[in-house]
Amino acid sequence: MTLIKSISGIRGTIGGRTGDTLNPLDIVKFTSAYATFIAKSGKSRKIVVGRDARISGEMVANVVCGTLMGMGYDVIDIGLATTPTTELAVRWAQADGGIIVTASHNPRQWNALKLLNAEGEFLTKDDGNEVLAIAEREDFEFADVDHLGHYTVDDSFNRRHIESVLALPLVDAEAIRNAHFKVVVDAINSVGGVILPDLLDALGVEYKILNAEPTGDFAHNPEPLAKNLGGIMVEVAQGGYDLGIVVDPDVDRLAFIQEDGEMYGEEYTLVTVADYILDHVKGDTVSNLSSTRALRDVTERHGGTYYASAVGEVNVTTKMKAVGAVIGGEGNGGVIYPGSHYGRDALVGIALFLSSLAQKGLKASELRKTFPNYFIAKNRIDLTPETDVDAILVKVKELYGREAGVTVTDIDGVKLDFPDRWVHLRKSNTEPIIRVYSEASTMEEADALGKKLMDVVYSMQ
Repeated sequence: MTLIKSISGIRGTIGGRTGDTLNPLDIVKFTSAYATFIAKSGKSRKIVVGRDARISGEMVANVVCGTLMGMGYDVIDIGLATTPTTELAVRWAQADGGIIVTASHNPRQWNALKLLNAEGEFLTKDDGNEVLAIAEREDFEFADVDHLGHYTVDDSFNRRHIESVLALPLVDAEAIRNAHFKVVVDAINSVGGVILPDLLDALGVEYKILNAEPTGDFAHNPEPLAKNLGGIMVEVAQGGYDLGIVVDPDVDRLAFIQEDGEMYGEEYTLVTVADYILDHVKGDTVSNLSSTRALRDVTERHGGTYYASAVGEVNVTTKMKAVGAVIGGEGNGGVIYPGSHYGRDALVGIALFLSSLAQKGLKASELRKTFPNYFIAKNRIDLTPETDVDAILVKVKELYGREAGVTVTDIDGVKLDFPDRWVHLRKSNTEPIIRVYSEASTMEEADALGKKLMDVVYSMQ
């Protein structure tokens, strides 16, 4: 079964039987539930729809748009657009919400609906659960012929997104232009190839785009991890570039390649941007439990306080608002800068990272060495329908909770903090797996810690 229903939306592989995969009937059902939920508080009767370039994107978006019109909503179709562009478009259009058709970093056979509120932010846990309950009841009322919604195409939001990035006070466009950066970008055959050339042109950056055509037929596994990025790493090392830039299909995650062709480390995307922000504005930071300790170290070095949240963008933004954080995000390369909006945004991350690099006059590898050095191992345990994940996590908590020097956090799965390392086990919201992330001072130590806990879990099944 590859249809995953969660508070963050509906995600699955394309085709197959109803209820088992992502198909038109389930898309109609879930979209109708979302529209029913939005109707309780909506005023404009407008919904924004944007999509990445996945092969199935046009089909899914057409079903979504038609369903929304059938529910009496006017649809603003912004076409091929990044997730952050769609989030901003909801606000700018003064819409009641938005639906993003994207499965983010999942392979080509997957797609998903990500659901936004009137602020252009992901639904809260309670709101997401209410949408799921409405979908389960199939309690929908469609519009009669005189009250059907209207359909409008508006392709102006990519330009507005770029303009908003350039207008951010801490984006030093002049310094970036004067640095004469030469970069190579892996756009992974999606919307990065549509919008990033325009952003880099506006910043005066010379660039080469790999996998530029937005066909949705990804040239490699789209998750921006080192094991998937051999092509751009070789290109940067051989081409005399200052930097490699890597995004995922919906351009909310961001990773960099150093000028020597080595990974900068996706965990250090947020760390670097946060350090730059904190150089100019004093304040606190937030990341999720699976992110590097380096953000905590950098925050405390600047006199601020670091806070951890449960995994998931909405959990990070909720915590950021609660503590008034000036910067936050996720260690998967997700930068959330409230000066722009409360959403992961690779365009904002690129502009701020380049600003830091230009102002400090450092190479990427030199900038990386200014931060504490940690290594995160990312492993996974594939689940069977019979796996009782909750019971396993309870046993892990009980097993390690009695050890001296171990801090246990259970707001999202189980995280075990040791004095010099940590490991975090949690059930994924987007795939049928347990994610096992672990961090230590070397990759070997981090991987050994993660696999030790994996062995513990396997022994419990």
